[in-house]
Amino acid sequence: MQEISGIIYLILAACLLPYIFTIIAKIAGGFKIKDNQNPREFLAKSTGLAARANAAQQNSFESLPLFLAAVLMAEYMVIDQTLIMTFGLAYIILRIIYGICYLANWSTLRSIIWLLSMLCPIFLLLLIIRMI
Repeated sequence: MQEISGIIYLILAACLLPYIFTIIAKIAGGFKIKDNQNPREFLAKSTGLAARANAAQQNSFESLPLFLAAVLMAEYMVIDQTLIMTFGLAYIILRIIYGICYLANWSTLRSIIWLLSMLCPIFLLLLIIRMI
């Protein structure tokens, strides 16, 4: 049961991560309560750090389905918990580093980290394919 709770924490962390970048984007863009009537328009018009944080938020949402599917399928197919946790934690850590790179405008390193983060769920899915 403890292994399952670790998986749940991974899923929770991955799901909450985009919202951290959303908050950063809003703070960096000078978000005011009045802007909450149309926050997407506000973020779409943002520049600099706010725009980069918004892009990190969007990309975090885009990568989330692959991660969730891989972790849940790995759990369903009874992949070793250590492997699931290892690749899950690696994904979370790499996605945090990815966001930092985006905020700092380090585009080349960001692209490398993006690739490494995406390889984590892909590798889990490849393990599942090998089991079939």
